[in-house]
Amino acid sequence: MGNIVTIAQKELRSYFASPAAYVLIGFFAIIYGYFFGTFLYVFNQQSQQFAAVGAGQVPINVNQSLIQPLFMNVSVILLLALPLITMRTYAEEKRSGTMELLLTAPLTDIQIVVGKFLGAMGLIAVMLLVTVPHIGMLFWLGDPEWKPIATTYLGFFLMSGCFVAVGLFISSLTSNQVIAGFVTFAVFLMLWIISWPGSFMGPNGQALFEYLSLPGHFEDFARGVIDTKHLVYFLSVIAFGLFLTVRSVDSERWRG
Repeated sequence: MGNIVTIAQKELRSYFASPAAYVLIGFFAIIYGYFFGTFLYVFNQQSQQFAAVGAGQVPINVNQSLIQPLFMNVSVILLLALPLITMRTYAEEKRSGTMELLLTAPLTDIQIVVGKFLGAMGLIAVMLLVTVPHIGMLFWLGDPEWKPIATTYLGFFLMSGCFVAVGLFISSLTSNQVIAGFVTFAVFLMLWIISWPGSFMGPNGQALFEYLSLPGHFEDFARGVIDTKHLVYFLSVIAFGLFLTVRSVDSERWRG
């Protein structure tokens, strides 16, 4: 466990050793701030209309009207941001020649892969910290439900883990960061829109493609629902992606 933590810390430090992490977090903060301001403005307009003519009606729910659509839209940023995180994990090691040093160190393939995975997830956790002051402001000004917010963060983190696990595998296949980034984005996009063609394939095909769609599993988390099938899906994708990465690193060890 100590080796995994050491690799994760080293990986996280390497992100902040260059401007890449700061640019990525700044990009995420700007886009998130734009979405938050837009949905807050719309929510405020709806609240004013409700106050004027909504006597006796059910009050507007801040979770359903603001936080849920906010994070559903912000999740699209993952398609652009996460390939920038994962494309360098192994491709840069191969390009710089440090991959051989890593493989000859007293570390197992599983320790290397899990350590890099946790390092990338640590950066995502830092990105999510950007959203905390905005959510805190909602609690200060209003009375949102905290449980749907907690499940939204959990779903967002799990979906990010799926992307990272897949991205690590793709990065382990090439020494070119640009290729790794483009292929990773293409795969992420496919996982994002895979439910679209399912509507033309009959009930069984539609059910299968909807099950494979990442956003479809995130939606219930954003509604405050933790369904076992969604947990199984996310954890299975993460485990499968890490397994493929371990096999790829193992083959690299044998080739070396």
